[in-house]
Amino acid sequence: MQAGFTDKADFARAVGVNPTTYRAYENGQNGFAKHAVTFAKKLGVSADWLLEGGAVPSISTVSGEEALAPSHRRAPDSVVTLRSFDLSYSMGPGANIDDYVEEGTYEFDANMLAKLTRAPVDRLFVARGDGDSMFPTLVNDDTVVIDTTQTVLNLQDRIWACSVYGAGAIKRLRAIAGGKVLVQSDNPNIPDQEIISDDLRIVGRVIWLGRRI
Repeated sequence: MQAGFTDKADFARAVGVNPTTYRAYENGQNGFAKHAVTFAKKLGVSADWLLEGGAVPSISTVSGEEALAPSHRRAPDSVVTLRSFDLSYSMGPGANIDDYVEEGTYEFDANMLAKLTRAPVDRLFVARGDGDSMFPTLVNDDTVVIDTTQTVLNLQDRIWACSVYGAGAIKRLRAIAGGKVLVQSDNPNIPDQEIISDDLRIVGRVIWLGRRI
């Protein structure tokens, strides 16, 4: 274990993964690969080396910390890596983020992220706006950060990543009488939908959006 972590449980906590889950990953159970980039940055190695093995990257000791060779240096502490998913294509019922296609990673400012949420990094992901149903709040290809620790509709009129009748969407949601949910589009040209809550699966709440100008 690299300097700075007392044991595997300490490392698991540092990357926002339950220690038991982390041990399962190390034992070869599914899920390790999707966290490889985050683990690698925390350890100061490349994701390829972490996944494929091979010779241990050369290191030297500097001020009590392990400093890696230039090609394997850790990212600055001010940057965290979030997974990026395509919500327009679901491989499952859409009840959780792993039902969707993973597109890659997205580097995000750690200080800004800390102001947005207390959620562990592995419970956050990035997606892109697709279509014009949430215009003008969201436009096509806007980048959003979604917090998957928030899956209960306990805040009215917020924007959520969800599955409606099995189709991935980013919508504004409002709980209404009779166990129903009003699925709202900010675009006035697209009518709202009133659906039974059983037909809705919340993946997480949108907590940030970014736009190219």
